[in-house]
Amino acid sequence: MTKASEDASLFAEVFRIEAADGRAQLLCMTAERAIATGVFFGWRVVAAAFAYAVFAWGIGFYGLSVFLHAIHAARGWPVSLISAAITVHYLVSAGLIAGLDDAHRRFGLTATTRAGAVALAAGTLAWGLAAQPWQLFAAAALTAAGWSATSSAAINAMVAPWFARRRGVALSLAFNGASVGGVVFLPLWTALIGRLGFPDAAAIVAAATLILLWWLAGRYLRPTPESLGLAADGEALERRRREDASASTAAAPLSRRALLHNRGFLALAVAFALGLFSQVGLVSQLVSLLAPTLGDSGAAGAVSLTSLCAVAGRLLLGSIVDRFDRRRAATANFALQTLGLALLLTGSGVVPILAACVLYGLGLGNLVSLPPLIAEREFAPVDLGRVVALVVALNQAVYSFAPAVFGALHDLTGGYAAPLLLAIALHSAAAILVLTGRGPRSLMRGA
Repeated sequence: MTKASEDASLFAEVFRIEAADGRAQLLCMTAERAIATGVFFGWRVVAAAFAYAVFAWGIGFYGLSVFLHAIHAARGWPVSLISAAITVHYLVSAGLIAGLDDAHRRFGLTATTRAGAVALAAGTLAWGLAAQPWQLFAAAALTAAGWSATSSAAINAMVAPWFARRRGVALSLAFNGASVGGVVFLPLWTALIGRLGFPDAAAIVAAATLILLWWLAGRYLRPTPESLGLAADGEALERRRREDASASTAAAPLSRRALLHNRGFLALAVAFALGLFSQVGLVSQLVSLLAPTLGDSGAAGAVSLTSLCAVAGRLLLGSIVDRFDRRRAATANFALQTLGLALLLTGSGVVPILAACVLYGLGLGNLVSLPPLIAEREFAPVDLGRVVALVVALNQAVYSFAPAVFGALHDLTGGYAAPLLLAIALHSAAAILVLTGRGPRSLMRGA
C-alpha cells in the first residue's frame, strides 16, 4: 500500500459518510477511540475540516445559485438584483478573509470558526426569510462572514499546524469536502425546497449547520499539536523543536504591505486570480454551454462528472505533490485544464465533450488547494496564515465579477467561442506566471 493510500485509509477511518435508510450520516471518531487505535489527532482535524468544507461550499458557493432560482421563482424579483446580492457576498467576504489571520491570532481558531458557523447559519436563514429586496444584502453580509471563516483560508488554518511532510495529501483530503458539498447540497437543497419551500428548507439547513459546526470546532479545533505534546505529522515535540532550531532562526512576520511588494507573492496571487476568474466564469455557464450537445439532463450529468473528477484530481495531486516542485505542478495543472478548454472549443460530439469535462475537471479542485501548498514551501511558517488569507481574498475579489463578464461576453458574441477563448488565454497566462514568478530565494524553505 502506498503512503497516500495509507493516509486516505486513516482519513476514512476517522471520518466517513455512510448511507443508512436513505439518510447521510457524518461519523467522526471519538477522541478515546482515536487514541486507543493510535490514529494521529491531525487526521481527525482533517475530518473536521472536510465537514466544514462540505457546509461552506454547500451553502456559500453552490447554494447561492439555488438561492437565486428559488427567490426569483417565489418573489419575482429581478435576477440582476439577486445576482448583485451574491456579488456583495463575495466582495464582503474577500475583505473579511484578508483579516482572517489577525482574527485567529487575537481570538483563536475555535472562537473565530464558531462565530463563522453562527454567521453562516444566520445568513442561510436570512436568505430564506427575505421579504424585501434590501434584506438580501443583509443576508449576503451574514453569509459572507460565515464563508470567510469556514472556507479556503480557514481550512488551511485548521490543517496546516498538524502536517508538514504530509500536508499535501492532508489538504487535498480536507478540500475534497468542497466538491462533496456540491454533490450533496445541490440535490439536498432542491429536494427540501421542492417539498417544504425555501424558508423552511433554509431553517433546517441553518439549524444543522449551527449544531454540527459549533460542536466540531470545540471538539476538534481547540487542541493544538503542542497541547498534546506532538509536532507536525505526529512526531515527538522536543525532537521537532531541536530540528527546527538547528535548521532556521525565528523571523519577524511579513506585513501585508511587504507581501504586496513581494514578487513571489504577487505572482502566486495574480496567477491563481486569473485561473479562478476563468474557472468560476466558465463553470457558471457550463450547463448552458453543454446543453446543445448533451441535452439538459446530459449537461447536468457532465457537470457532476466534472465535480467527481475534481475529487480524483485533488487526491492524485495530493499523493505526489510533496515530492515535486509545486509551482511546476501548478503549471501542469493549468496546462491540463487548458487542454480540456481547447477540446471544449474545437470538439464536437458526445465523446470529445465528455473527455474535455474529464480533463478540465481533474484540475478544477486543485486551483483551491495549490496556493496554500506553494506558500508553505516559499514562506516562513509565521507568515503562512497571512499569505494564504491574502491570496484567497485577492482571488475572490477578482473572481466575484467572473460570471457577469462571461455572461456578457456570451450575449455580445452570441455564443461560447469567445468565453472559451478568454478562459484559454487566462489559463495560459496563469501557467506562465506561476512558473516564472518565484520570489527571492531568501523567502523560500525548499521549493
